[in-house]
Amino acid sequence: MINSIITGTGTYIPSVTKENIQFSDNRFLHVDGTPFENNNTIIIEKFKSITGIEERRYAKNNLNTSDLGYLASQKAIEDANIDPETLDYIIFAHNFGDVRSNTIQSDMIPSLATRVKHLLKIENPNCIAYDLLFGCPGWIQGVIQAQSFIQSGIAKKVLVIGAETLSRVVDHHDRDSMIYSDGAGACIIEKSEKSDSGVLSHAAQTFAKDEAYHLFFGSSHNGSSDKDVRYIKMHGRKIYEFALSNVPLAMKEALDKSGVEISALKKIFIHQANEKMDEAIIKRFYRLYKMQVPSNIMPMCIHKLGNSSVATVPTLLDLVLKGEVEDQKINKGDVIMLASVGAGMNINAIVYKY
Repeated sequence: MINSIITGTGTYIPSVTKENIQFSDNRFLHVDGTPFENNNTIIIEKFKSITGIEERRYAKNNLNTSDLGYLASQKAIEDANIDPETLDYIIFAHNFGDVRSNTIQSDMIPSLATRVKHLLKIENPNCIAYDLLFGCPGWIQGVIQAQSFIQSGIAKKVLVIGAETLSRVVDHHDRDSMIYSDGAGACIIEKSEKSDSGVLSHAAQTFAKDEAYHLFFGSSHNGSSDKDVRYIKMHGRKIYEFALSNVPLAMKEALDKSGVEISALKKIFIHQANEKMDEAIIKRFYRLYKMQVPSNIMPMCIHKLGNSSVATVPTLLDLVLKGEVEDQKINKGDVIMLASVGAGMNINAIVYKY
């Protein structure tokens, strides 16, 4: 049986740290432009209690999303010990392309995947490079596509990247701007003849009838700002309710298809969007099996890294594999789950055995 295994992972964590206290001078406004009754100290404390975020990382001005993806890819290639010329595909998941510092225009031509191939100096024309726009679940969806390519016989090695510079598309008058961060994660997926390891199953869904614009581009909360400039916006309450209702079901579908008992699941790597939301999702997932949530099942990195969209899951996976998350590790034979939810609204989950 042909299967797909992750042979290398890599992460690029930007060096610029922005702590919560650094938002103290922001002028946060309601959607209608009116100020909040509470001062920023209370707003920031409440934000931390809900999201768990204490600080986040921003890319230096000279680095774009494609640069972050390239730097993470270099590490993944080195970790897998492969020749980049042997890659069959490069799949780059992002949402906004390269948004240069202090600009408002997205640049996606050529594709970010092509830019990474260029930076890696890959000459092989049969290495196909393309971008994937699937919201925050984009990197996991890239892994699902890589698995399909390998199982169909059209690929043996695939580089999957998730990277974003969300700090450049936020409205500084919007409280939600504190959620977002920059970062990149990547992995190498290779063909394997071992049927007892690798990707065991997956599930993916798109909800668009009523949910398509839960995340969207909109004007600044500061009505005096340029109305032609758009920023990332979200209906937070709707997303929270949607995620709690639907993500656990998709996770269950993936696990049930794998044939693995839930008691054998060792770790769940879920998109680092909101600590309270992630905890509630995991609780509802286990409730579907009439079980309590096992201790230490859910690694987290949101406290120090914030929400870097497509980069959160590959970043967290790499950190745990490299022993950089306290009291979290993956052993040979462990079954884990990767899950995410985001713009679309899209949901996906993968069951993987090491």
